[in-house]
Amino acid sequence: MKLTQNDPARLAGFREAKAYFSNGEFFRSYDLAKEGLERWPDELAFAHLAVLSLANAGATEMALKKFEDFGLEQHEAPELRALLARLKKDLGFASQGQQRLALHAEAQAIYEGNYRRAETAGELAEAYYPGINASALAVWTGDRAGAARLAGKVLTILEELKREDRADDRYWRLATEVEANLILGELDAVERLVPEVWRLGVPDFAQIATTERQLRRLAAALGLSEELLRGLKQPAVAHYTGHIMAKPGVQGRLVEEEEPAVRAEIERIIRTERIGSGYGSLAAGADILFAEELLRQGGALHVVLPFTMEDFITHSVEPSGGNWVERFHACLTRANSVQYATEDRYLQHDCLFQYCSQLAMGLALLAARHMMAPVMQCVVWDGEARSGIAGTVVDIKDWRRTGLPQHVIRCGSRVGEENLSAYVAPEAPPMNRCRSIRTMLFGDFHGFSKLTDTELPCFAENIMGPVSEVLRGFAEKTAFVNTWGDGIFVVLDDVHEAAALALALQERMRGVDLAEAGLPPGLRLRLGGHLGPVYQLTDPVLARPNFYGAHVSRAARIEPVTPEGCVYVTETFAAILALRDATDFACDYAGYTEMAKHYGRLRIFLLRRVSGETGPTVLGDIERAPIA
Repeated sequence: MKLTQNDPARLAGFREAKAYFSNGEFFRSYDLAKEGLERWPDELAFAHLAVLSLANAGATEMALKKFEDFGLEQHEAPELRALLARLKKDLGFASQGQQRLALHAEAQAIYEGNYRRAETAGELAEAYYPGINASALAVWTGDRAGAARLAGKVLTILEELKREDRADDRYWRLATEVEANLILGELDAVERLVPEVWRLGVPDFAQIATTERQLRRLAAALGLSEELLRGLKQPAVAHYTGHIMAKPGVQGRLVEEEEPAVRAEIERIIRTERIGSGYGSLAAGADILFAEELLRQGGALHVVLPFTMEDFITHSVEPSGGNWVERFHACLTRANSVQYATEDRYLQHDCLFQYCSQLAMGLALLAARHMMAPVMQCVVWDGEARSGIAGTVVDIKDWRRTGLPQHVIRCGSRVGEENLSAYVAPEAPPMNRCRSIRTMLFGDFHGFSKLTDTELPCFAENIMGPVSEVLRGFAEKTAFVNTWGDGIFVVLDDVHEAAALALALQERMRGVDLAEAGLPPGLRLRLGGHLGPVYQLTDPVLARPNFYGAHVSRAARIEPVTPEGCVYVTETFAAILALRDATDFACDYAGYTEMAKHYGRLRIFLLRRVSGETGPTVLGDIERAPIA
């Protein structure tokens, strides 16, 4: 959707948001589009892009809510009607049976209405894209004959438009031609045109992902092989890791003399695997070698640091000597994003390195899902499995649990060997001296403070009683539970169990008949979740274990801003959940949210269960959104 006014500030803001969208960074695109809408409330292009960003991130229900919140249902602009149809279609894929058919029929009717209006008005450039979407939906609703008729008409329109040769929608016209031929069974034409679609689409990888999703769904519905679409393969996403470089003249797991050979192998892997973006830290040695080569080849670098930059340089860059500190800053300056696993000091707690690596892995997995891209790990390793709570071997083991591809670049004297099975996890240090990574849930009940003394016993019996029942079902997975009034604080070791517990609590609460229990109708549970390093210490007052730390405070600040009946979680929670391959859960992006008590803004996700095809992935559709 184009801007209504092209003043420099408005145009610059829109272009920036659209650039992030094109690179598949839908969370950032949504944030920027929302900021633009706050600055220019009358500019529908920002609202359209914000909703489209959420939809492409897989947050369909959130996108539909924002569509309504922004008042877009009041407008009859074809682009907005098409966006509503897109959301109905995505909701259909998230549903089953008759509900799916009904939603797809609604979407088809909206698209076909847009198509008929444009065709009648002679606006062929505005007719083909709703026409092809209506045709595709006819396939999914079982009307193959109707789908073929529409696809044939769309091809006729595209032939007419070829005379104009408009550059602004050349990609979408060609993608539509592929889709129409796929529906009509003209497979030779599909194979011939797919490489050209890829060529025209680069570097807007988001639109290629959208096209690929649509075509793969159609191929599956038509019983055709997805091999037809192999030419749409996206650039890969990589998590990178490996040994720190030893100081010149000092023996180590990666030494100065090996740098040329290791760099050459990194260059080869990035080139042959078509790696377009990388997630990892920036220690001297393997990390910086990968980052430098990725940037040299035009890739996107996403840096995750485990703790404060000053401490990181002191412990992971300076000890290698040479010019590694300068190279660190050069990479950091050119990185597409930089974030910290924790903003606290190192304090000799090695678990922070593992926490950082797991966050980077999870972010890589989420990025790959959003872009329908291949994902892999690239690791520089000497083959030796030394014990430790963190390090290259731990990263290798964590990644191998996903079953995803891994490229190992050997270094050191054990080039031909692999000793991973010899790794033994070290004993955990005393909890009162060291932080450990835990998942935390905070909850309370909206409306509790307004309960009367007559209602409080009912609350204890009919609300906290069922809460207790759910918690007992997770007792073996729970490290700590505390309550006060309506407050709930739960600490768990496993993020998957935390997600299951949070949603089980909400589901149990929805089953409570508040009127029958003598309670007001607005009483609803709010839950916030976070994962991070915390201390387990003995509470001097209660003489029992309790959990402390900055990340406990962070978890506590999420619940007050969570909508009633929902579970909000941090990006870290969402990323580690992805790493654990928790395909039964999805985390829909809700945007940068101001935390309670002036804690600052955090990137927040809505946790939900998945069914059918839904999940933290692109739910794509051919949609035009050219830069104004």
